[in-house]
Amino acid sequence: MQAPTTVNPVQRKASRPRADALRNRERIVTAAREVFVEHGPEVPLDEIARRAGVGNATLYRNFPDRDALVREVVCSVMDRTARAAEDALAETGDAFEALERFVHVAADERISALCPMVSSTFDQHHPDLEAARERVEDLIEEVMGRAVAAGQLRPDVGVGDLMIAAAQLSRPPAGTGCLSHDRFVHRHLQLFLDGLRAPARSVLPGTATTLEDLRQA
Repeated sequence: MQAPTTVNPVQRKASRPRADALRNRERIVTAAREVFVEHGPEVPLDEIARRAGVGNATLYRNFPDRDALVREVVCSVMDRTARAAEDALAETGDAFEALERFVHVAADERISALCPMVSSTFDQHHPDLEAARERVEDLIEEVMGRAVAAGQLRPDVGVGDLMIAAAQLSRPPAGTGCLSHDRFVHRHLQLFLDGLRAPARSVLPGTATTLEDLRQA
């Protein structure tokens, strides 16, 4: 008589290391974002590992060099910011509310402090970075177009205008007192957003700034 087949208990535990590894990776990215904002992109990686509560070997197993870690931080921030706008649009269908959510979450995520690291540290055309950037740009173009069509947004502003103003109003950049600046940011951003509402109360000088204008600047 053939012995009954037994289930290998190791297979039931196979997912645990992957879940632990994912949590470690998320802790590293979260800690890196905080440290980069506080001290800039050149902070020692062992400080990031310490902040994340992992060993240096774990950090390097996930991110072989500084460029890989900075890129992951910037991409994750752009993804969360885009998701905030998508969620607002799905919840209410209000394009201007989605635009407001995007701008305020972008400030909370420190995009103005983190994105300049891209041009100074690594290839701006890395596929992951380009995909994250394209998602954000396409989404904001769609949201602004819907807001204009609904009569909510003045038609003489472009995506570039929004990006420049949001970045300037949510400064200072990394390592220059971001935390003490927080109490002003959302107040000033809301003043800016109110100025975008239709009908326009003034005529803007120049022409609307596009994403292509920003790339050529």
